Amino acid sequence: HDRMLFFNGCKHALGMEEFRTLRSRLYQIREKQPLQTLLVISALPGEGKTFTSANLAQAIVRQHERRALLIDADLRRPQLHIELGAPVSPGLSEYLLGETDEFGAIQRSPMSNLFFLPRGKEVPNPSELIGNGRLKHLLDRVSHAFDWIIVDSPAAVAISDAAVLAGICDALLLVVRAASTPFDVAQKISREFGDKPIVGVVMNRVEPRQNYSSYYKKYAEENEKKFNAKNAGLVAIDPKTGQILTMVGSRDYFN
Repeated sequence: HDRMLFFNGCKHALGMEEFRTLRSRLYQIREKQPLQTLLVISALPGEGKTFTSANLAQAIVRQHERRALLIDADLRRPQLHIELGAPVSPGLSEYLLGETDEFGAIQRSPMSNLFFLPRGKEVPNPSELIGNGRLKHLLDRVSHAFDWIIVDSPAAVAISDAAVLAGICDALLLVVRAASTPFDVAQKISREFGDKPIVGVVMNRVEPRQNYSSYYKKYAEENEKKFNAKNAGLVAIDPKTGQILTMVGSRDYFN
């Protein structure tokens, strides 16, 4: 639970305010377009999408009577159950195989109103399972019960699963790692997802007093039509220490 900022009951831990800001911006976007199911993606492994998915879901349920479902849709390298201290199975893979229903697969998390669907057991054919149509059926069945559904995706560059997941989610949240994610790789990701809206960018692993603005300003300018321009922003988070949590960018970068 070390990287779960909202689990310890503290109201002002480092990092929490940035996730509240991200939450607020998503609500602003939702006033203008349908947005309930959010796919959190990154280009490469290790960029912080699982950390972002889990803490965003926690920030959402800290609001009064808000309910969220957090789904680990990375059938190859599941991490969310480790972060949450939860069993990995039964979960999504059993549901996709028809071996259980949503009531048998979805768990309650340690936080009130936060529910969790883990990866489930390891399977030899993850791409075929993700694309078999049952996940969309699950989202349709449970959407009425939750204010938000946050889906943690596999890394998008080398695996086709993320594209399939994008097709059944309302929008994407892109996670990049400061001074690590290559510009051309991030640009490739935004192109490959076609018309699916990318509602914001989260930048992880920011070093103190380092200016990343020009790099990601270039990225945003190259992709301004892909972004919900007036609502997106860059949020800097260090998933290891919870420090250096400042806004590194603004809506101006997307205008």
